[in-house]
Amino acid sequence: MIFDLKAPIFGFDSTTQLELKKIDDIFMRLQSVDANEPSFTLVNPFVLRDYEFDIPSVLQKKLEIDENSNLLVFNIVMIQKPIENSTINFVAPLIFNTDTKTMAQMIINDKPEYGVTEVIASFLPKDEDA
Repeated sequence: MIFDLKAPIFGFDSTTQLELKKIDDIFMRLQSVDANEPSFTLVNPFVLRDYEFDIPSVLQKKLEIDENSNLLVFNIVMIQKPIENSTINFVAPLIFNTDTKTMAQMIINDKPEYGVTEVIASFLPKDEDA
């Protein structure tokens, strides 16, 4: 699905359209329509932790969000080997309105429990036999 970017992804101000592709039930790929860069691996934060925040009204207007909007939320993952060493940015989620095919990145300023580089291993079940 192709989305129009209504607020820039930090560091990629010239990007205007991105395609969201499913990898599996947890991970997605987000790639520029016009070029190979940027390309991001995304994760569904809700399968990893309790995750909630308010979308600012300015962003709600840009994405045409109302009480009936179908939204997706993903976070950027910096993939490492092994995968357990990968880090997730929970401070700057990507918000997608699938009804209007619009998206934006936002910054969460009021949740100190969310980090910029949280290691994915900390959200995986612990092996009690190890």
